[in-house]
Amino acid sequence: MREFLEDAEAHRDDGYGRAQHLNKVELPRRFYKDVGVGVAPAGYAVTLDGRSPRTPGQKPVVVHNEGLAAAMAEEWTAQGEFIDPRIMPIVRLVNSAVEAGVERLPALRDEIVRFAGNDLMLYRADTPRELVAEQERVWDAALVKLARHFDVSFRPTIGIVHQPQPQSTLDRLAAALTGVGLIEIVALNSLTGIAGSGLLAIALREGLMDAEAIWAAAHVDEDFNIRLWGDVEEARERRAKRRLDFDAAVRVLDLVNSAEG
Repeated sequence: MREFLEDAEAHRDDGYGRAQHLNKVELPRRFYKDVGVGVAPAGYAVTLDGRSPRTPGQKPVVVHNEGLAAAMAEEWTAQGEFIDPRIMPIVRLVNSAVEAGVERLPALRDEIVRFAGNDLMLYRADTPRELVAEQERVWDAALVKLARHFDVSFRPTIGIVHQPQPQSTLDRLAAALTGVGLIEIVALNSLTGIAGSGLLAIALREGLMDAEAIWAAAHVDEDFNIRLWGDVEEARERRAKRRLDFDAAVRVLDLVNSAEG
């Protein structure tokens, strides 16, 4: 998701990625007692002592899904003496969507497809043998599901030299994202960045793989290295943070899709 992620850094500082700087910033004290969900002119909004919070960029946060508003309210309720956005991943994700705005929808969709064209699962190791076998076992199964579902083909390669994918494949993947709303597309972008795979994000949305299978496929290389060399605390902490954001994105997708269904 290279182009979008680079372009969106400023927005992420306003919303989703603001938490990355909080280790150096004093957290604000909790200023509210009661948390609720209220009806807004265009949907639903969290209320803090009767007033609705805004994004750090001072944009009103209104969602069309009451369940999503309730999930955000849960995160506001869970705050203690201080407000820590690092443990508010759904609020951060929604803030990012609000800050980006609907005008970013076409670019956000295109980025997932561009990422899928240079996907994690399409670039394979040539050694060691055990890693090659694990990539083939997990990633080939995912690619077969996608290929059958969309009636497309993929061209995996060994190494890191760019291998173009069939334009017809990219066109069908793009068509699958047509009509996807802003919050859902931001959640899919988040999953794409975490997993290193636009194809896995699309597979999750299409119901071809569940969240645990997506997480496992995204960490084939990392899990192999852990088995080989062991785990370290810093890596565990980074993975735990990724998992928090991964689970939040999955929950957002579930809430949006259940409401539409």
